[in-house]
Amino acid sequence: LATPSGKVEGARVPACAGTRATLVGPSDTALCSAGDATALGARMLPDAVEPFVKLRAAAAAAGFDLAIESGFRGFERQLSIWNRKANGERAVLDSEARPLDISRLDPRELAFAILRWSALPGASRHHWGTDLDVYDRAAKPESYEIQAIPAEVEAGGMFAPLHEWLDRRIAEGAAFGFFRPYDRDRGGVTPQRCHVSFAPVASTYLRQLTVELLEETVRRADMALKDVVLEHLPEIYERFVVNVNQAGA
Repeated sequence: LATPSGKVEGARVPACAGTRATLVGPSDTALCSAGDATALGARMLPDAVEPFVKLRAAAAAAGFDLAIESGFRGFERQLSIWNRKANGERAVLDSEARPLDISRLDPRELAFAILRWSALPGASRHHWGTDLDVYDRAAKPESYEIQAIPAEVEAGGMFAPLHEWLDRRIAEGAAFGFFRPYDRDRGGVTPQRCHVSFAPVASTYLRQLTVELLEETVRRADMALKDVVLEHLPEIYERFVVNVNQAGA
């Protein structure tokens, strides 16, 4: 069982010496095997596999089919999401998940609007293999495409009962090390109830992800809005990267 600190009794907690490739996302060599990924629904760090399987079993006992919508997301995929939003090929949302007219935004406003919903490439917690977007597969209509918006997970939403159950497990220290980094609006990333994180590793990786490492990563990337990101990177780092729930630390 998970202790109140988020540690998982009986599970191996690694020293968490994250490499550059691990922290900013270009490498997936540290993740679980393809076979495990097929069974789980996504690739993740091996240390998080057993705790997630236990959480999924507990959810099943409570009547939910806990499934992964998104697990590991590499740098290039995050870069594609970022560039498509910056170039107007993919919707940029306001804080209420409504599409914005990006032609009315200056470059800084556009970058910060993207950051409300999408991580800066190199700074996504999904790069680490510790973070997952989850849903209740039993509650999803067959033809429905998950949008990861508040209406799905808040009161009255199709996945709200699962997340209310998860809230209780996390509050009781019984979520096997998983917690919600984006549990409320701190003026950075919007609340993302679907997003859970394996604290024993993720909390350490977050401390190792420095603004200097992000600057090096951004400078090397073919990234839209690169100049404005670099100009405001210390603010972006403080507001959108480390400004998260620290309960799992």
